[in-house]
Amino acid sequence: MDRMIRKKASREELSLRPAGGVLSRHGRLRRFLHYAGLVLIFASALVLAGFLRFADAVTTFTPPVDAKADAIVVLTGGYQRIDQAIELLRKGMGRRLLISGVHPTTTPAQIRKVTQSSPDLFECCVDVGYEAMDTIGNANETSRWIHDRGYSSVLVVTSNYHMPRSLMELRRIDPSTTFIPYPVVISDLKTTAWYAEPNLLRTLLSEYGKTLVAYARGIIGWGVGEGLRSKSHLAKVE
Repeated sequence: MDRMIRKKASREELSLRPAGGVLSRHGRLRRFLHYAGLVLIFASALVLAGFLRFADAVTTFTPPVDAKADAIVVLTGGYQRIDQAIELLRKGMGRRLLISGVHPTTTPAQIRKVTQSSPDLFECCVDVGYEAMDTIGNANETSRWIHDRGYSSVLVVTSNYHMPRSLMELRRIDPSTTFIPYPVVISDLKTTAWYAEPNLLRTLLSEYGKTLVAYARGIIGWGVGEGLRSKSHLAKVE
């Protein structure tokens, strides 16, 4: 009888003890996971809102009506961009054109032939830059060219979705120059349901991610190099 009473008392004592352990309702790990989940949801909402804002800005990007500057720079990535830049040069919207980020194996004659440009215009007023390997390299190559020639305002020609990051890198490296965006609208995102087009959506998401990284790099001061090919590398290609 005494033995049964002791067992019952022991069970009652155990039931009265507070639940313990890291996964208990008030445990530290559970609280951490709860707050981490809230932070993750909030961060995801911010990223999504930022992407929607980015997509809206890109889809409504239009070239200025009377675009004019000291010079023009086009960031390579397709001949359509170069065609547009050469047309601006031909119309006198800038005195000289830099084609930045051309592959070292591509000659000026090949570019002129593909774009069906005037030999005289190309000979007098077009420079071809071979050093840039990425958008950061474009900014560095462009900045050197600007200051070598003493320009203070430059028209920037690139795809509409690439324009925000391009301007960010250019203005970060060369804040003293006025950069005027001239977006090339490759796809009419304004009237296209881009969210239903896998290729367009992938392009926008990729560019948005790169833009976020560029923005974060500017805040924390993370250096990633100049994005330029070395002189020795260019010499080997040639």
